[in-house]
Amino acid sequence: MAIRTITHSTEMLSVILGGGAGSRLYPLTASRSKPAVPIAGKYRLVDIPISNCLNSGVGRMFVLTQFNSASLNRHIKNTYHFSAFSRAFVDILAAEQTPDNPTWFQGTADAVRQGLRHIESFESEYVLILSGDQLYQMNFAEMLDHHKQLGADITIATIPVTGKEAPEFGILKSGAGLITSFIEKPSKDVLGDWVSDTGTVMQAEGRVYLASMGIYIFKRSLLFELLRSELKEATDFGKEIIPACINRYRVASYQYSGYWTDIGNISSFFEANIELTKEIPAFDMFDSDRTIYTRSRMLPPAKISGTTLTQVLVAEGSIISASSVERSVIGIRSRIGLDSIISDAYIMGSDYYETLADISKGVEKGMPAMGVGQRCQIHRAIIDKNCRIGNDVIIRGGDHLENKDHPLYTVKDGIVVVKKGAVIPDGFVI
Repeated sequence: MAIRTITHSTEMLSVILGGGAGSRLYPLTASRSKPAVPIAGKYRLVDIPISNCLNSGVGRMFVLTQFNSASLNRHIKNTYHFSAFSRAFVDILAAEQTPDNPTWFQGTADAVRQGLRHIESFESEYVLILSGDQLYQMNFAEMLDHHKQLGADITIATIPVTGKEAPEFGILKSGAGLITSFIEKPSKDVLGDWVSDTGTVMQAEGRVYLASMGIYIFKRSLLFELLRSELKEATDFGKEIIPACINRYRVASYQYSGYWTDIGNISSFFEANIELTKEIPAFDMFDSDRTIYTRSRMLPPAKISGTTLTQVLVAEGSIISASSVERSVIGIRSRIGLDSIISDAYIMGSDYYETLADISKGVEKGMPAMGVGQRCQIHRAIIDKNCRIGNDVIIRGGDHLENKDHPLYTVKDGIVVVKKGAVIPDGFVI
């Protein structure tokens, strides 16, 4: 896919952190890294920070990863193609053992430290550090302007949160735009000391605590100095680098008030996708000024026959003959059979089409066709890619289900996740 022409500055380059093993997103991360997990029917998680960068004029990006990186590498290679006259690029930096460092990444700061030898050959005045597993739309050019105006050495993107949410985050206290103190996941009994002036609108909503979003701008020279000399043993930005810098350098807060969610577990991933089906979702995929880029596929339009659709995202290449689909995301090349009822579900679709001959051979062997069969009922579930769900299958997630890991599926927080490539026989009930 050729990216539209954007004048990319060499003033700042970006480092996107691919995250660890992604165990909290298992089984979606059983065979792929977190940034490669499909979202919203046609995108990958990594497309979000990359698109934010491109829309902000930041065209040089490194993606750091070390777990299950093959599908991520393939997605990056097949998606982000730039003009030969452009300096823009998206490069994968996979963890590698070297004579100087025989270990894998030990944390976010260590990952960037190990990538410095690749990054330092590219000129920049600032380095933008991002997470690869968040859903949001931010203009990093505005964040950089804020950084410059305050004469900051480091700027942290922050978001106002309520007292109920605060114990889940690193909480910062600011004054005159500069951060004065930091506490990691504070208990509720100490929150009274961590109220910040978040503005009248946020205060009216009870959002009076500033949470770190894990998005940072560093002066390049300082970042290199910190990671190679001053704090060369530190492995994590949020827990070690940032707290150590607050009283030694000018650390600014860039307050963001838009939609943002950290997709750290199955529940947050599921809710983020279902949120997108609302009539006016908080995350706007239809804003032409904030395009979400992904791989271009030459797929036919979706074909829908006799189905009642209510608040549904349907990706291209799908063939749907269900009775009804409600509050669901239907991914690329999905097939849903006659009289099936789908609600509160994310069906990721397939990586390829089966031919009629393939389907006939499968039927002879008792193998369901790829997709969802006839007369199925699927509620509160995630169906990973390339699954084969037979006829008359019932998958009904909810609080009545206990967490468990089955060879074909996993249940987490009442959400049933059918594993990639799973074959669910006719009449199976979850």
